[in-house]
Amino acid sequence: MTVTLTPPAADSAAPARAGAVPRRRTRLLALPEVRWAGAATALFLLALPLQLAGAPAWIWVPLYALSYATGGWEPGWEGLKALKDRTLDVDLLMVVAALGAASIGQVMDGALLIVILATSGALEAFATARTADSVRGLLDLAPATATRITADGTEQSVPAAELAVGDTVLVRPGERVGADGRVLDGAGEVDQASITGEPLPAAKGPGDEVFAGTLNGTGALRVRVERDASDSVIARIVRMVEEASQTKAPTQLFIEKVEQRYSLGMVAATLAVFGVPLAFGEAFSEALLRAMTFMIVASPCAVVLATMPPLLSAVANAGRHGVLVKSALVMERLGQIDAVALDKTGTLTEGTPRVVDVRPLRERGLDEDELLTLTEGTPRVVGVRPLRECGLDENELLTLAASAEHPSEHPLARAVVDAARERGLDLPAAEDFTSAPGIGVRAVVRGRTVEVGAPARLLAEAEAECAADSDGAVAALARELEESGRTAVLVVVDGTPAGVLGIADRLRPGAAATVAALTVLTGTAPILLTGDNPRAAVRLAAEAGVEDVRAGLLPQDKVGAVRELEGAGRRVMVVGDGVNDAPALAAAHVGVAMGRAGSDLALETADAVIVRDELAAVPATVALSRRARELVVQNLVIAGVFIAGLVIWDLVGTLPLPLGVAGHEGSTVLVGLNGLRLLRDAAWDRAAAEGTG
Repeated sequence: MTVTLTPPAADSAAPARAGAVPRRRTRLLALPEVRWAGAATALFLLALPLQLAGAPAWIWVPLYALSYATGGWEPGWEGLKALKDRTLDVDLLMVVAALGAASIGQVMDGALLIVILATSGALEAFATARTADSVRGLLDLAPATATRITADGTEQSVPAAELAVGDTVLVRPGERVGADGRVLDGAGEVDQASITGEPLPAAKGPGDEVFAGTLNGTGALRVRVERDASDSVIARIVRMVEEASQTKAPTQLFIEKVEQRYSLGMVAATLAVFGVPLAFGEAFSEALLRAMTFMIVASPCAVVLATMPPLLSAVANAGRHGVLVKSALVMERLGQIDAVALDKTGTLTEGTPRVVDVRPLRERGLDEDELLTLTEGTPRVVGVRPLRECGLDENELLTLAASAEHPSEHPLARAVVDAARERGLDLPAAEDFTSAPGIGVRAVVRGRTVEVGAPARLLAEAEAECAADSDGAVAALARELEESGRTAVLVVVDGTPAGVLGIADRLRPGAAATVAALTVLTGTAPILLTGDNPRAAVRLAAEAGVEDVRAGLLPQDKVGAVRELEGAGRRVMVVGDGVNDAPALAAAHVGVAMGRAGSDLALETADAVIVRDELAAVPATVALSRRARELVVQNLVIAGVFIAGLVIWDLVGTLPLPLGVAGHEGSTVLVGLNGLRLLRDAAWDRAAAEGTG
């Protein structure tokens, strides 16, 4: 489907949640396609019971006629306009078929066809409008105003759109950055997950780059503007999503690839069946009846149903198992993929930092010889005794750290507090709490001064002699954790390093099995596309079994990677969750978003959503799609045999109209029931088994 982002009437009253793309919601009835489809459906539902109850025809026939008009005028008009471009629109053929059915007394059948056609168009229009809402809502991440610092040092509130390159802006704690630029002065921790996908705020200081729309958590920053608002990273993401949606190569359902030729051939054949016998003297009524019978038995209804029931049944089955596939077209595309690109944070991982290592210094096993080595061989008893006095076990270390971090809102602080609660530890109240951007926190817990923060900064401030003697061991432990992809957090008690915590994003359960299953299904190992730092990306990729890792990517880099694979002839499925993944999701052959933590833009841009965040559902859905494609082929064979047999009968002999209708409807029902086999839970179980190799 080609998406055209046009401004619909939107309901933007709902407040956006912090850190997310603000929601803009097009009202359902604001779309004319929805109103026409609703009117056609209502009229059909009024006429049907009247007809079945035996009411006079003059009551229900006008209702059916109005249903034809309200639901069929728009696709009919669009089809007529397409004829100007010498294109035979299948929607126009459906309208003609509906009118043909009415002309031979099948009024209800024709009206039902019109209602289905109108409803399909309404759903497509609504999906397009929602995608447009999310793309435009992304721009709301950037603040409406910014604080500009003038040449004389005064502060001036101005619209963010008016900021020019070279301006200096002040970004206070809790404010969003007004423009892309570079920090001139100050220190802070900026949440830029919407741009890079990193789960933790990034420390920013003089010389560091910041992006419009990212959230400054702590500390005030003075930022020099380096890009106009129209060229910011956020604005470029919007453009990339729009361009990818509009320029994605139009793919069609399998049967739609031949519908133009088939439809033209059917129209020409119907005219020939009517005109040739008439020219040789056959009665007009007989020629018309033969032609109408031919049109009915040769119509593509069974062929269309050969395709849709298996795909729609697969969509429904996937939905029951936590996978929202947005259309039958998407379900077909899922079975075509031969390459997979995975995001890291929130996709392969849970997207939430957790404490994975608790290392009290006492458990490092430092003996006297090690300490003497650290003090350059000078035998001093003071080098041994303080460490034994300062030693804490894991629970004691975690209790002090969590108590000190409890008042903080930093993601790392929440991870430490959550780890303590998971162990059932009681957290005493902290007093005299202070927080320093880029360094850490300090508080008094049970009369002891506890500092928690960056090892390099805290070690520089350590004053106790035992700390001075053990700095080398602490730095080595911090390096060890960081080299394994962890974020090292030092805990200092009364000026003495007491231990180091390792914090990392945790791999989702079943991530490695999912990677292995996708490798089997596609014949190619997935690649990892992430904006996170290379060290953390390589560690997680190794655990998941991914070898091709591309880290430190901005949104346009992810799109470039997808384009590179497509240029090599691959059909790529991208699995992601964040705003920074949206352009790649839109550019891919199929985009799949993780549902629980996914941004609004990613969820709307993606073709499918894993509602329950179960990674194992991804290969299962791919396997289910391939099973649906197998049933489509079966149904096409069945439909082709019926159509060929009935057409030959009508041309060679005399096929009674009721028998032709019965044969046509019988083939339609048969292929429909065959496709409905994928509604069974056994079909999902089989796909899940295939998806796990």
